[in-house]
Amino acid sequence: MNVLETFGLGVRYGQTWAVSDCTLAIPEGRIVALAGSNGAGKTTLLHCAVGLTEATCGTVGLLGDLPAGSLDALERIAFVAQDAPLYRHLSVNEMVEVAANLNRRFDRPFASARLRALDIPVKRRVGKLSGGQQAQLALTLALARHPHLLMLDEPLARLDPVARHDVMALVMTMAAEEGVSVVFSSHVVSELERVADYLVLMAQGRLQLVGPIEDILAEHTVLNGPADEAERVGEHLCVVHAEKAARRVQLLVRHDRPIETPIGWEVDAPSLDELVLAYLRDPSLVGRSGPVAVAATAAGELAQ
Repeated sequence: MNVLETFGLGVRYGQTWAVSDCTLAIPEGRIVALAGSNGAGKTTLLHCAVGLTEATCGTVGLLGDLPAGSLDALERIAFVAQDAPLYRHLSVNEMVEVAANLNRRFDRPFASARLRALDIPVKRRVGKLSGGQQAQLALTLALARHPHLLMLDEPLARLDPVARHDVMALVMTMAAEEGVSVVFSSHVVSELERVADYLVLMAQGRLQLVGPIEDILAEHTVLNGPADEAERVGEHLCVVHAEKAARRVQLLVRHDRPIETPIGWEVDAPSLDELVLAYLRDPSLVGRSGPVAVAATAAGELAQ
């Protein structure tokens, strides 16, 4: 089952396409890094998935065949927006009660225990909490629903480093123990590299890379060698990005089969961070995306 599917999805504001020609299928059981620079279309894609934004064209489906924004879908997914929208005039306790009354699957003991562990004063008004505490409250309310799909839009932006680590650890635990599928949106890939196993990279509203991170990394290699040989070596390879320093050059190349190392050159594996950065430097580049990535993923799973 795919937890999120889009076909030909497009969202236009005036003359600007925030998302364009987006065809995507994310398998269940994944922790997905939805990455891209600010304005890439990440938030718009998530808003379409939860019914907050209406698509201009195309379709969106959740958890197999549930329409985006439907009551059945909303019952089984949880979404934490970047600005953590909460009722600021309510106390934390009252906010928990509102969430519990709106969601049949809400786990009050879990929410209470987590708020105590975070030392969040439950009688204080939400508007009087710090930004980090509000983010933790919003995340707690989402996790207490025990969703099948958890979608988080820049959830770590207002948290300190220790809180970020703890949130990541908790999400990983829930994914492992409860089988929750997770989509993390962030423009800081290094925050997600430790936990994510699937990548959706967007630039200027379009998909650039989609697929299991392990497979994407295996399809790219870093070559280091003499700068004066860069053109000769590069003409036989698919060069994603070239970076020169003094008399040396570093080439990030994409390949569908093992490549032969040129004499005098060194080979290295790229990190996810540097691979994403290379693609974002040129939004016209497309690696695995859309149906191609979906077909490759399905073929790999069948082969296993």
